[in-house]
Amino acid sequence: MFELVFLGTSASAPSVRRGLTASMILHKEYRFLIDCGEGTQRQLLKSGLGFKRLDKILLTHGHLDHILGLGGLVSTFSRWETIEKLEIYGGKWALDRVEDLIFRVVLRGARPPMKIEFFDVKPGVLMEDDTFELSAFPVSHRGPGCFGYAFREKERRPFLVERAEALGVPSGPERGRLVRGESITLADGTVVHPDQVLGETVPGAALVYVGDAGRTDNLLEVCREADALVIEATYLEVEADLARRFGHLTAAQAATLARRAGVKQLFLTHISRRYSERQVRAEAEPIFPNTVVARDFDRVRIVKEK
Repeated sequence: MFELVFLGTSASAPSVRRGLTASMILHKEYRFLIDCGEGTQRQLLKSGLGFKRLDKILLTHGHLDHILGLGGLVSTFSRWETIEKLEIYGGKWALDRVEDLIFRVVLRGARPPMKIEFFDVKPGVLMEDDTFELSAFPVSHRGPGCFGYAFREKERRPFLVERAEALGVPSGPERGRLVRGESITLADGTVVHPDQVLGETVPGAALVYVGDAGRTDNLLEVCREADALVIEATYLEVEADLARRFGHLTAAQAATLARRAGVKQLFLTHISRRYSERQVRAEAEPIFPNTVVARDFDRVRIVKEK
């Protein structure tokens, strides 16, 4: 299960009700902040998430409405909050801009309050553990090094408690060993194998997050059968020419991608102040009914639908 919290859902400039782009994805002990537009630290506080364990930031690209909040965040860390390290992931162009912002503007020669590590993202797996995998994929937008991120739980076999109890498997480390695929020997000499207490393989949840994008044909496969797709909808079809000129999508394009990829739920974000939420929804829903136009502070749990 992944928890998704929208912190900023506006395009290019904030509006009265929408802050600049930022979202948080939570999974177990991990907290991933995706993009960090101006004002994100206030949104973090207002949402109740705060700054604790905020040590991983994923940048979709280096445009200012997606990175300027990092200056204020690092400044706050240097005065009030303490974390041991901050990991920032993104394309090289985005990282170069962020490095200038942090070290030449905010810190100006001062020592950073924590260890700051920059990771030049390439397509493929960025990190994984025994339960999930985070990977990056290229996205076409204005400028180099634009990426989206896919969060996928790994397949698992559920532990069947009733079967284990019938076989006399005690609670404790023995059950953990069976879950890890190891056979165990009980006190009476009985050998219990994992297949005796594990159910059929269950696929995990998949969440695909796309920032700004100018085309969708290269996103179809990475979005295929995702349980949730988060993607921009900066324009409506009436201004499709502007969308193409500035490397953005219309709500109809995003919805068409969701339909073709067979995703379960579509979340539209990066909403322009030129349109109402109702207008955006009205364009997307006839194409893909399970569409949500995200609002700041919306919280969603992404689970594998059966």
